[in-house]
Amino acid sequence: MKKAIVYIDGYNLYYSLLRRSGYKWLDIVSLFRSVLKAQKPDAELVAIKYFTAPALAKFATHGQDSVSAQNEYHRALMAKYSDSLIIINGYHTTALANLMAYENPPQPNQRHKVWLIEEKQTDVNIALTVYRDVAKGNADLVVICSNDSDLIPVMQAIRDDFLECEIGFVAPLPEPTAEMHRRANAELIKLADWTRHYLHNDELLAAQLPETVPTKKKAARKPQHWY
Repeated sequence: MKKAIVYIDGYNLYYSLLRRSGYKWLDIVSLFRSVLKAQKPDAELVAIKYFTAPALAKFATHGQDSVSAQNEYHRALMAKYSDSLIIINGYHTTALANLMAYENPPQPNQRHKVWLIEEKQTDVNIALTVYRDVAKGNADLVVICSNDSDLIPVMQAIRDDFLECEIGFVAPLPEPTAEMHRRANAELIKLADWTRHYLHNDELLAAQLPETVPTKKKAARKPQHWY
């Protein structure tokens, strides 16, 4: 039986799939157990590693409520899955930038001052964690949930250095509709042994946390603006 670890780029999952959906209160462990059972029924899910960064209230759509919502979500996940889930945090940086306005054709002298907000460390944290897990023998099946091309180098390194390791790729994309069909990263597909090109709405619906999740302290509750 293969030992499987799933690595989730939390912000890529949120902005590519969940942001405008009703599925934000997502039970990622239940979801990926289901995905893994369908793709590799002989594999044992030993851990899920979830990479994210704390929200910044002054830049968030719902201000402090966005920060509280993220904290409630993480508390709910950790209360339910403290034995199998690890949350690994990066951070955000903010800076004033003087960026070119959108014009066609481009007008280099037409610029506006904007806040430049960047998530830091997530990609390198994923890459290092995946590589070290395989090198230490912690996993012989790695499942990467991200559509970010920055993860191409680590997938290539695993493909080159650990021939026995299997790579699964789950693109955090919605199922196609007549109006929208975003595609999984072609380079990541080439490096994977198998690919899930999108996640079905019925899978997301079936993998929702209870509205209230008991914890050792105050129960974690689904945020009102996530309904």
